[in-house]
Amino acid sequence: MAFALTPTVLLPTVIKLSCAARFTGMTSKMSITSRICPNYASQMTSMWSLLRGTKIELSCWNINSRNQSRRKGVISARAVTDYPAGGDSIPYPEPSRSVLGIILGGGAGTRLYPLTMKRAKPAVPIGVNYRLIDIPVSNCINSNINKVYVLTQYNSASLNRHVSRAYTNQVGGYKHEGFVECLAAQQSPENPNWFQGTADAVRQYLWLFEETDVLEFVVLAGDHLYRMDYQKFIQVHRETSADITVAALAVDEARATAFGLMKIDDVGRIFEFAEKPKGDELRKMQVDTTVLGLAAERAKLKPYIASMGIYVVRKEVMISLLRNDFPEANDFGGEVIPGATKIGLKVQAYLFDGYWEDLGTIEAFYNANLGITKKPIPDFSFFDRASPIYTLPRFLPSSKMSDADIRDSIIGEGCVIQSAKIYHSSLGCRSWVAEGAFIEDSLLMGADYYETHVQRSELLSSGGIPMGVGRNSVVRKAIVDKNARIGDNVKIENVDEVQEADRLSEGFLIRSGLVTIFKDATIPHGTII
Repeated sequence: MAFALTPTVLLPTVIKLSCAARFTGMTSKMSITSRICPNYASQMTSMWSLLRGTKIELSCWNINSRNQSRRKGVISARAVTDYPAGGDSIPYPEPSRSVLGIILGGGAGTRLYPLTMKRAKPAVPIGVNYRLIDIPVSNCINSNINKVYVLTQYNSASLNRHVSRAYTNQVGGYKHEGFVECLAAQQSPENPNWFQGTADAVRQYLWLFEETDVLEFVVLAGDHLYRMDYQKFIQVHRETSADITVAALAVDEARATAFGLMKIDDVGRIFEFAEKPKGDELRKMQVDTTVLGLAAERAKLKPYIASMGIYVVRKEVMISLLRNDFPEANDFGGEVIPGATKIGLKVQAYLFDGYWEDLGTIEAFYNANLGITKKPIPDFSFFDRASPIYTLPRFLPSSKMSDADIRDSIIGEGCVIQSAKIYHSSLGCRSWVAEGAFIEDSLLMGADYYETHVQRSELLSSGGIPMGVGRNSVVRKAIVDKNARIGDNVKIENVDEVQEADRLSEGFLIRSGLVTIFKDATIPHGTII
């Protein structure tokens, strides 16, 4: 087949050619990748004299592809960072038209109890102003994926309310078809059971998902903290012609035992899985992570790749796996994905080289929140204009601090702090801290509503306790959930370094040495914990 390469537009910096070849004037070097578009290579080389001083950015149509997906000049499964790469990472067809996001709301969240006592895991507050569900939803929006379903089951009332209020008007896209909707577990004549696991949850709504006109599903978790450009993820999935692509994190030996690990060949294809191996079984799972783009020095330090529980799956492959190949499987990570490799499907690894944390335990949740206060560079930053984290706008006033000493801390909206000391802590919206209080290394989640000065005065005069932290109280290395009432002269310090304790009737428990005050709990005046 012959192609004419006749310039159609000539500008000082851009020359557009027909047949989907585009030249962008930025450098003095021309690079042609013949393996992507071999038919064009010789003709483009002969035009060097005409286009001297111009860089070629080459894209062409894969004529043999059923979906006619457009391919960029050089695509490889390389490591990514916290920040999106911009327009060059956009696959074709665009994700807004061709990808459906499926966010798994999680199970009962027993390891995160008592934060999940009255809410689902994805509804747990994070970063003073946000909830965990805002992370994957925002990643989808920033990645041009505007069709998103959130599957929920346990304690889902607050999660459903937040999603419906926060994202009604935030998602638009092509012909205003964008949406973020919650799908609750339900019984039906065909299936009278609740969700039995991640794969079962998707299977039960497969009848709805298959009606969407998309090429792939992006399956995400609702309790992870990270910033990721899914467009790169999707692009590599398409360029490698994978059936399934698994997001992977390079880890060292100390951290590897807590994850499901994978082994890959020299092109990044996964051929073996191991769930939290130890000893000799762990060392057998070492891989050359330079295959996925990690620098050689770091690859020596991190010779294992762990599954992040994030997948891109071709639509028809997902339908076949859940209905035909593994109709009884309940879990993606433990059953469906390993099973797909055994039946010969192409399962590819994609390295994510940025901050990522699974907030499934009290300790991980606490560390991630205080990591936001780290200086000079936090572990995870919400200060990113290019990829913001969205949430419900509350229209609260600025926080008010009167004669307060605040160091290395994050303060949410609408807080009132009076002559108190706040060191290395995180205070959520509407937090109230009274005179003489001292808060250090702690996470306060704030309140859902205000108490007026009249209400607070009436409570105090009648022996009650207003919301917030009372006068001269000390809160150190603790988590205080929303709407908690901590009286005057209370000391929450765990000076005896108790590691585990259940004091449910008293409104708190201790996990990994961290004191957690329940939501809506009342801690009487003078209490010592």
